[in-house]
Amino acid sequence: MTDRDNYTSPLSTRYASRAMRENFSDRARFRRWRELWIALAESERELGLAISAEQVAELRATAADIDFDLADKYERELRHDVMAHVHAWGDKAKLARPILHLGATSCFVTDNADLLAFREGLGLVRSQLVLVIAALREFALKWKDEACLGLTHYQPAQATTVGKRACLWLQDAVDDFADLEHALSMLRFRGVKGTTGTQASFLELFGGDHAKVRELDQRVARRMGFERVFGVTGQTYPRQLDFRIAQALSSICQSAHKFAVDVRLASGRRELEEPFESKQIGSSAMPWKRNPMRSERICALSRFVIEALGNTAHTAANQWFERTLDDSANRRLALSEMFLATDAVLNLWLNVAGGLVVHPAIVRRVLEEELPFLASEHLMMEAVKSGADRQDVHERLRVLAREASEAIGRGERNPLRALIERDAAFAAVRGRLGELLEPSRYVGRAPQQVVEFVAEEVDPLLARHRALLDSARGSRGEVRV
Repeated sequence: MTDRDNYTSPLSTRYASRAMRENFSDRARFRRWRELWIALAESERELGLAISAEQVAELRATAADIDFDLADKYERELRHDVMAHVHAWGDKAKLARPILHLGATSCFVTDNADLLAFREGLGLVRSQLVLVIAALREFALKWKDEACLGLTHYQPAQATTVGKRACLWLQDAVDDFADLEHALSMLRFRGVKGTTGTQASFLELFGGDHAKVRELDQRVARRMGFERVFGVTGQTYPRQLDFRIAQALSSICQSAHKFAVDVRLASGRRELEEPFESKQIGSSAMPWKRNPMRSERICALSRFVIEALGNTAHTAANQWFERTLDDSANRRLALSEMFLATDAVLNLWLNVAGGLVVHPAIVRRVLEEELPFLASEHLMMEAVKSGADRQDVHERLRVLAREASEAIGRGERNPLRALIERDAAFAAVRGRLGELLEPSRYVGRAPQQVVEFVAEEVDPLLARHRALLDSARGSRGEVRV
């Protein structure tokens, strides 16, 4: 059977980055297993078990030589993936074979290797999210003064600015970054805990020496780059940690989805659009189409991640006593694919955020079409200042607004400004309508809010992570077909 005859996940073939795919690859997984076995053997030797330097050296010398075919053969016979790799490596490292996996249970390698993969994956996600934040910051500042029609219920509301709207996306991303940092801080090593988490096998190996068992736990953790170890576990580490990690991924995708929906809606109004390449085809039937396929893909993949969060919640809730194996197959799918899909979402988000095209003339035209309605109260107050009766002006505005709405319903352009100019109730302000209907008068503190938010919340975050930005300078996100 060739690859063309076998199902492969589109996350691998179309969407996720090479770095994230490699992080969750079989080679990375089994390489981590071997690193863990070496760390265990070295630490056990240092603490006095009968393990020779030659045995440890042999493990190190053969660690990269993974015979996948031989491991597959053993797994078919043994029906146990960990023992299959113990035997396959033992065949290569015959001197070390007797001490390989000494005192450990399968979850020593499977759970701890997962935690290593999650740590690496969260680091990749963090790097991508910093870039998204930087791109949105640049966009928000560039367009902070560009007045646009604000929408509530997808109906015309008060004016805002393009940059202020972008800060809604930006604030979500900043909050997601805080959640991501928290998830990283919560990562702990399962450590060396034994079959039901009691460390009984290691206590026997060390002749009842509790201090050495505790030290073994810490030494292996430090070798694998962890300072914190779970104080207690069952056979597995608590699966609520998976939920907390997945929650951070889900939150990122919720924010990306909101951003992409806004872009799609604004594209339909022709106010802005995502990047569109010179040879890109929008539709097989309609040559003029400029479909927002990147934003649509963000929504599609984000929905997948958001829905997958429930899997991790059910797995955490269904861990019977010290463990049940129905978490295994589910976790292989849910967690790795959530990481891969979130990675794809962030690549797309960066690409779109870094290349958003605004059409100011259309933005202004759309706003000006509705502005006479939005400015009604302001116009009324100005007329009253000039000596008009507030109740009379209010009634005239109500009548004129109804007449204008009926005209719009017939397909005409909004005539409200012209109606106001001709109405005697507004004679005192007739010559000032151009000034009074200037869009910038109606955006409130939107431009100032952009500047303040960026200075107070965004720039300090980016300054703390300047190294991440510098290492990826120039990146605009990868869009795979």
